[in-house]
Amino acid sequence: MKLMNSHRPASARRLPLLLLICSLFSSSVQAEGYQASFKNTEIEEFINTVSKSLNKTIIIDPTVKGKISVRSYETLDADQYYQFFLSVLEVYGYTAISMDNGVLKIIPSKSAKGAAVPFVTGGASVSGDEIITRVVPLQFVAAKDLAPLLRQLNDAAAGSVVHYDPSNVLLMTGRAAVISQLMAIVENIDLPEDTTVNTVKLQWASAPQVAEILNSIKGDNKTAGGNKSFAKAVADTRTNSVLLTGDELARQQLIDAARNLDEEKDHSSNSKVFYLKHAKAENLLEVLSGVSGSIQDKAESKTASPVAMSKDIVVKADTYTNSLIINAPPDVMGDLEDIINRLDISRAQVQVEAIIVEVQDADGLALGVQWFNQHGGGTQFPAADAPVSHLIGSTVAETLSKTNGLAAGFYHGNWAGLFNALQTNSLNNILATPSIVTLDNMEAEFTVGQDVPILTGSQTTSGDGVFNSVDRKSVGIKLKVKPQINEGDSVLMEIEQEVSSVAEQSSVDPLGATFNTRLVKNAVLVQSGKTVVVGGLLDTTHSNVESSVPLLGKIPFIGGLFRYTSDKKSKRNLMLFIRPTIIRQQDSFDLTSGGKLKNFRETLSEEEGDKRIGKAIDENLSGKQSNQALMETQKQIADFYRKQPR
Repeated sequence: MKLMNSHRPASARRLPLLLLICSLFSSSVQAEGYQASFKNTEIEEFINTVSKSLNKTIIIDPTVKGKISVRSYETLDADQYYQFFLSVLEVYGYTAISMDNGVLKIIPSKSAKGAAVPFVTGGASVSGDEIITRVVPLQFVAAKDLAPLLRQLNDAAAGSVVHYDPSNVLLMTGRAAVISQLMAIVENIDLPEDTTVNTVKLQWASAPQVAEILNSIKGDNKTAGGNKSFAKAVADTRTNSVLLTGDELARQQLIDAARNLDEEKDHSSNSKVFYLKHAKAENLLEVLSGVSGSIQDKAESKTASPVAMSKDIVVKADTYTNSLIINAPPDVMGDLEDIINRLDISRAQVQVEAIIVEVQDADGLALGVQWFNQHGGGTQFPAADAPVSHLIGSTVAETLSKTNGLAAGFYHGNWAGLFNALQTNSLNNILATPSIVTLDNMEAEFTVGQDVPILTGSQTTSGDGVFNSVDRKSVGIKLKVKPQINEGDSVLMEIEQEVSSVAEQSSVDPLGATFNTRLVKNAVLVQSGKTVVVGGLLDTTHSNVESSVPLLGKIPFIGGLFRYTSDKKSKRNLMLFIRPTIIRQQDSFDLTSGGKLKNFRETLSEEEGDKRIGKAIDENLSGKQSNQALMETQKQIADFYRKQPR
């Protein structure tokens, strides 16, 4: 018993030692820190694990869902482990809001702007991914001008930058690390501004290029106190000068740099090629050749050194690549480039639709009797359609088929007679309905007609041959129009419209054919999409012709059998209806072309009922077929019209 009693105290003495060793071991493990390894783990489980490890109370928003996969290969202490936790939440679109009672709320980042986030004041330095709010007063820069810049640099989901003009302060909310960066930017921008301006006149270099170079190096300057000094360079292309503002030291450094850059170089290498997008090179060449001289004279009058502008300006056009090659001093080159950019623009188009109508109001009456004797003699009046002699040796039907109006005749023995009567009425006649699409200020022409030969001379050769000189005159319907788009969607149109034809003649004129010509040439101003009536050429004719047999035609009652009378009255009014439509976009052009195509397809369907041609045209105009298919479509159209009855 004693041995046992003596043994018990020994065991009792070893137990505290064992507990002490275990306690030291546990403290050693806790001092080593944390290592995180989560693979395809629910984010709620990850948050709960961190909550237990750091002994923090965390409330999770119900919308926080998803799985994460993260791992740390280094051992982290408690602060590092907490920042690691915040960074993981930020990557997956969530954030932790710290409450005054020490509780953490896990919510989506986009909801953090309206949450009660911690407020940081003074010059306290903060970092990490915690959401904070900071008020930043400004002294020299307007808060409303700086706020848009800072918003672009802040976190779009959890951050915001609001300015308050009465106090000229910024209210910035976001992750602590981002807010610290924004604070550094504000400190570098909110500086007193030096209003001194230095002007550096350049003789050789281009002001915009020098200003770009100076602005790229202005941030490398420092004052004696170690603070950065700033200067800004602005180019004045009109005088080819550089304007410098900012701190005195920075301005002086940029002045020296600008003068070093303004060095003369070989003028032959000061060339530039401009590839035109819309305008024609040969057209712009004429414009630039005219203005380059005045630009050079203006530049020479403003420079102190005549040598600087002594070299000529050379402008060439390459029609194959539609480009301009210009060799000129830098300041003149800038002016020419500005002119090219203003002239090389896409031109609008104008669709001109016209209807050429001949309005006629004509009445005519022809009445007469013709006689013929087989052995010789008879009456033949000029106004008659067919001679009565046709009754001899031909059937009555054949003779009557050659006359107009009412005709009656007889043939008996040696005598024949033919009576005919004709009354005519003429109304409106649509001569043409042209539709033309042309560029703004570009003349378009529509012509439908034929070339009529005209005998201009005749010469007899030595072998009794006759050599005739023949010229040709174009007759028919011609329409020339030149639209010019003005401000307000109005179109000024210069119009020349002509309708010509060969006059009918009863006999061959030895002097040649006579031509009837009606011409309208004027200019009108009309709104896009509106119709205007141009012309109105009124031609009134009245002819009364009476042919009779001498003496017999004067006999009362029966004298009408030996007379032929023709009475014609006509009024012709040529009118032109014209409507311009401005087409500025490709969509409008496609819509206009689609309407014309639809009308053409409907015409084909009414005449033939064959829809293959319209379908083929649709496919080709929409770019779905190759060139071979387009040729096949053309063949189908040609075959279609070849089959039509003539």
